[in-house]
Amino acid sequence: MKVKICGLTRPSEAKYLNENHVDYAGMVLFCPKSKRNISTDLAKEIISSLDPSVRSVAVTVSPNAGQIRTIYDAGFDYIQIHGSFPNHFPADVNLPIFKAFNVNDLPMLGQYLLNDAIKGFVMDAHTPGSGKTFDWDLVKDLDLNGRLLILAGGLDPSNVKNAVSYVHPDVVDVSTGVEFDDRPGKDPEKIKAFVSSACSP
Repeated sequence: MKVKICGLTRPSEAKYLNENHVDYAGMVLFCPKSKRNISTDLAKEIISSLDPSVRSVAVTVSPNAGQIRTIYDAGFDYIQIHGSFPNHFPADVNLPIFKAFNVNDLPMLGQYLLNDAIKGFVMDAHTPGSGKTFDWDLVKDLDLNGRLLILAGGLDPSNVKNAVSYVHPDVVDVSTGVEFDDRPGKDPEKIKAFVSSACSP
């Protein structure tokens, strides 16, 4: 089972991912409404602190072509797109894409299955980043034509094992569920517990 920890906001958090052999590190860019939004310069610092085996993911909402190029130039391995797709994705930017869906967007899935640049689909709750789960029956039997099924939405150390056994996703994705209760930032003990639960037999 692969694990994605999303919403990193400081380079010190990269250490927690390295120590627990996490597969993907998500950072929110160009989304000032998000409390986890960070600058490109800070994202570069975090990327440089990650083990090379941890793939970096820029998490965006309806990015424009200029923002996509900035993300590519910053050295990200993937771009995760919530909201609408850009009309003009830069032709010379070879960035694999994770397309995020909330459960209300599932009827639009077919059109995105035609895009070969999309390597995975993030299935999230009605309000992404809310820390709330959704009805996993909506996604457990989806045919994604070989793309990754990335399950997000309200996962935490207490429920991720059930999610893995029920949905059988390729990747489990968490942000709120591994954060401190009383202050901003990622809790290393919760990250350790999440990875252990997700990857245990």
